[in-house]
Amino acid sequence: MGMTVVQKILARASGLPAVAVGDVVEPRVDLAMSHENAALVVNQFLEIYRGTPLPPRVWDAARVAIVFDHRVPAESPKTATNQSRVRQFVATHRIERFHDIRGDVGGICHQILPENGYVRPGAVVVGTDSHTTSHGALGAFAFGIGATEMASVWALGSVLNVEVPATIAVRVRGRFRDFVGPKDLILHLIGVLTAEGANFRVLEFGGETIRSMSTSGRLVLCNMAVEAGATAGVVPADEETVRYLREEARVSEPLQLVTPDTDAAYERTLEVDVSDLDPQIACPHTVDNVKPIAEVQGRKIDQIVIGSCTNGRLDDLAMAARILEGKKVASATRMLIFPASARIYREALERGYVATLMNAGAVVMNSGCGPCLGVHEGALGDGEVALATTNRNFKGRMGNPRSEVYLCSPAVAAASAVTGAITDPRDGGR
Repeated sequence: MGMTVVQKILARASGLPAVAVGDVVEPRVDLAMSHENAALVVNQFLEIYRGTPLPPRVWDAARVAIVFDHRVPAESPKTATNQSRVRQFVATHRIERFHDIRGDVGGICHQILPENGYVRPGAVVVGTDSHTTSHGALGAFAFGIGATEMASVWALGSVLNVEVPATIAVRVRGRFRDFVGPKDLILHLIGVLTAEGANFRVLEFGGETIRSMSTSGRLVLCNMAVEAGATAGVVPADEETVRYLREEARVSEPLQLVTPDTDAAYERTLEVDVSDLDPQIACPHTVDNVKPIAEVQGRKIDQIVIGSCTNGRLDDLAMAARILEGKKVASATRMLIFPASARIYREALERGYVATLMNAGAVVMNSGCGPCLGVHEGALGDGEVALATTNRNFKGRMGNPRSEVYLCSPAVAAASAVTGAITDPRDGGR
């Protein structure tokens, strides 16, 4: 019996000729990522060496990446102190893949890793963030772990007791209609699967629509795979993966593309035709409470957010600028834009997107995750309603349990900014 992409990756990383679903392995890690929660990892890492004669030593500093993005700039003395401690640790252990709060190399971790070429096809990527699943877009097996487990990775270079997951094949065909795209597809899939429908499984995306999709779109799909309970999402590496890594991430080293065997065994296969897909909205207070836009159109919105690790890339900002060109954000609605990285911010400036968005009344912020989880920049007031391109809408997610959050695509967000209510971009986006 053949193997899926993730089975092949785990077999290689574990030094085994093959693995089967349910096997328990200890794969070597190719990249270990943390953000500000690296402060917790540092504490656990140092605890490993307490009482021993061994000096604390990261197994391979070249395979560790740390990105400040959740609370940037620091919103409190506690955060600032923790960030300072991490900087000291980075310097002591000579971790070069460190992205501090800077206007040249900063950004959101799940954008920083791909655009800098840190993620390669066939790699095992772990991160102390649930949306580490994003990096499956480049053909890697990428999943989230806790701070204690990451401390072990820093010390040993491997992940202990990983059970080989079953894989659900998602085969997508058809062509998206105008103002409909990857975010609508993944919201639709989460609605079909439910929040627990892919628990401890991998979602492997394939089909003609995926093959023609940009890496940016693939990142959206893999990012939100976890919202269906999946351990990981993955797109088998192909020509688009090579193009992105060569042209945008400037990777020159040889690449090893991992693809599934033709006789790989899948737990189930989902067939999706996007030809007739409408814009989708995830309604409060769960990501799988998904409805076609027609069912919620007209809902008044107080705050709109475009950005996050899900939809803050250049094509997202281009779509928003296209819709808002020559228009104004509704007077009773606030609009916040968070480019996913400093590089994207600069490119958006050069192309005029930032000027268009600001002229429309949007506030363009520094790259960061703060409003997505409600810890920094953009908390909601009691009774307020937000429409966001982020990835979660749990009660209190954007900082206030007495508010509501709807999730959507950048096209829906931009069209709704003009009217101040949830609006179909096919009606208000031209």
